[in-house]
Amino acid sequence: MDVIQSKIDTSSDLYQKNYNAMETLVTDLKKELKRAMEERSQKSKDRLKESGKIPAAKKLELLLDRNSPFLEIAPLAAKGLYDGKVHKAGLITGIGVVEGREVFISINDATIKGGAGYPMSAKKGLRCQTICMENRIPTISLVDSAGAYLPLQSEMFPDIDGGGKIFYNQAMMSKMGIPQIAAVMGLCTAGGAYGVAMCDEIVHVKGHGAIFLGGPPLVKAATGEEVTADQLGGPDVHCRESGLSDYIAEDDVDAIRIIRNIVKNLPLNEKSRLSMKAPEPPAYDPKEIYGIANQDLSLPYDCREIIARITDGSGFHEFKATYGETLVCGWAYIHGYPVGILGNNGVLFSESALKATQFIQLTDKRGIPLVFIQNISGFIIGKAYERGGITKNGHKMVNAVSTATVPKFTVIVGNSAGAGNYAMCGRAYSPRFLWMWPNAKIGVMGGEQAAGVLVSITNDQNERLGKPPLTPDEEKAICEPVIAAAEKEGNAYYSTAHIWDDGIIDPAKTRDTLGLSISAALNAPIRDDVHGYGIFRM
Repeated sequence: MDVIQSKIDTSSDLYQKNYNAMETLVTDLKKELKRAMEERSQKSKDRLKESGKIPAAKKLELLLDRNSPFLEIAPLAAKGLYDGKVHKAGLITGIGVVEGREVFISINDATIKGGAGYPMSAKKGLRCQTICMENRIPTISLVDSAGAYLPLQSEMFPDIDGGGKIFYNQAMMSKMGIPQIAAVMGLCTAGGAYGVAMCDEIVHVKGHGAIFLGGPPLVKAATGEEVTADQLGGPDVHCRESGLSDYIAEDDVDAIRIIRNIVKNLPLNEKSRLSMKAPEPPAYDPKEIYGIANQDLSLPYDCREIIARITDGSGFHEFKATYGETLVCGWAYIHGYPVGILGNNGVLFSESALKATQFIQLTDKRGIPLVFIQNISGFIIGKAYERGGITKNGHKMVNAVSTATVPKFTVIVGNSAGAGNYAMCGRAYSPRFLWMWPNAKIGVMGGEQAAGVLVSITNDQNERLGKPPLTPDEEKAICEPVIAAAEKEGNAYYSTAHIWDDGIIDPAKTRDTLGLSISAALNAPIRDDVHGYGIFRM
């Protein structure tokens, strides 16, 4: 496989400017991640300690195999939403290794609103279940939740994508044979009770673990009966009388020990096989990405320079290098896994779309996972291009991306706009995982372009009505709020807060993140039961 020859001048002013800007963004990202994991009120931490519980982060540490990686999902979910303190939407979630096996872990953080569920908590939970079902990964849930946050119940209860879908998904996961294990480490009320009850095996902690559809206050209000949480749904009730729970744990640490034993006894799962080779590091320092990615997203750069810093040995076998040159396609290895890579070098033309369609078909037929490196403002537009078939040919690429059966992975490294987002496997096109860099922007179009469109439409309306065109002040009044909204809502943090992606990552960690993502995906068969493609309009 050919080695990409980098043409980057690491001593240039532009490189140094980009490097410093990205380093600042990564420093800010690390601060936000630390804050989301650690910022809790002293009162909530004291209450947790008094109840005999251990913090969520400590539970994770005890559960994972020593020195094993943890691929956290949506670590900044709900950032800036609600009162700004519902960190991670109240859940630590991700893929880790327990007893040598990849599992999906979900941990309620009782120091955040008593573990109450918010609308974004439900959305995060549903996203995590999608990951588990697509990749056939066993789940471990360490549950301690006061139930739904009642003032916002209408936003998370009755609709198809509300909290109730979580239990539906659990039933489907059970049907699929995906193991589900739960530990009752606090209150499991109402929906939280169902979430536990629908698991395969349940560990129940003495002293503070309780499961019930209606807690003591509701029981008293409804029936007049006075009862404690332990009397209503403690481990003695459910391990000795109802049979709901399966194991009694002395404390949180003992519960984690029991869970590790359960995982150890699960049947072995033969992962999907790829034609792998021994992994080797890139020929170039991955941190050089900082200086390559232009902070001014309107400035182009060669995506091969990114590819050279994420692939094994910086190797890349490029496909159709001289055709459709605004899209780079080719095969490589990442941590020993074979991949087909598509990366943007500008807007998509008909030739780019046709090249992508052929490349996706080839890669899919060979059972090789696809990696999309998104930095795209969209498809080319204009009279000549429409006559040349840009819409017709763009549809072929979108069709191929949609129907490819191999695992797909997307990294947004710059712009992600309009139909370009779709064609390069945006969230709606079911990549197994989608990651963003901290400099990335996402939206239908840029703020200035959107504002320009609105000004043009308004002036056209004025002309039809016999009115004068907009004055500079009137144009400013239209443009400023549109640009400001696009800047806010197109920001990577806005995206990740709303779980449009699976997390913002350090660009220098892209290779490792993709390696862990591919490894997780191989727990499922490479192909599903559907083969082939839809109709390509010729």
